[in-house]
Amino acid sequence: MARDASYDIWFGGTVRVKGMLAQAGPGSYKPHAMDAPFTLIPPAPGGTSPLLFLCDHASNAVPADYRSLGLPQPMFETHIAYDIGAAQVTRALAEAYGAAALLGGVSRLLIDLNRGVDDPTLVMKLSDGSIIPGNRDAGKDEVARRLARFHAPYHAAIREQIARIGPAAILISIHSFTPAWKNVPRPWEMGVLYGRDGRLARPLMRHLAAAGFVVGDNEPYAGALEGDTLDTHGTKTGHANVLIEIRQDFLVHPVMAASFAARLKPIVDGALAEAER
Repeated sequence: MARDASYDIWFGGTVRVKGMLAQAGPGSYKPHAMDAPFTLIPPAPGGTSPLLFLCDHASNAVPADYRSLGLPQPMFETHIAYDIGAAQVTRALAEAYGAAALLGGVSRLLIDLNRGVDDPTLVMKLSDGSIIPGNRDAGKDEVARRLARFHAPYHAAIREQIARIGPAAILISIHSFTPAWKNVPRPWEMGVLYGRDGRLARPLMRHLAAAGFVVGDNEPYAGALEGDTLDTHGTKTGHANVLIEIRQDFLVHPVMAASFAARLKPIVDGALAEAER
């Protein structure tokens, strides 16, 4: 899939390319080693799935030249750095559907891929009470560098995959959330987030509830965020879309995450079938 020859960045975590989108195979996702804007898991050979799975906060990686943003390494194993378990669920669902997936390649502490370019929370100086030293002096020029190096390539890849699929593309974004916030337990086991387009969200909530989950309707976060990934690539372009939030105590181990994805697939199947009617 050709691209403007001026595009000269790291793709897929393995090779530097110019003018082409590099694809990384299913075994290439290494969150600690990745120094790339994203990893593309390509669709199954000959696959025709309309689904595109997204995981904005898949990775806790920060390129070496950013020196861990001045934070101790254990901070990158916590929820402030990435969505725990979300990458494993995304990969498993993409494999189950034979669909493509795009996984963000850098920690949201460096830049939040799920924010618009003008969002004031794009590069956070404070996260969950922790000061981010490497972001403290990040002015407009530094934010622009991070946008060009990490944010723009990820979103260009999303556009490219949507163009490959065509008008019927359906976007499913996978995130995870902490069981408690500021020491207050969260009652939801799953959250379904959406903006103006509830075509997939509404049946998904019904099917999740029927499966026994306690479901948040635009909880624990509001789904209508101007300029975020699904607003940009889904709602504003007319593609059906939904963001699925999974409570992290279901995903604390990769085996648990894979099991949860298997549990989630028939629920998504039902929601997709109902949304088509």
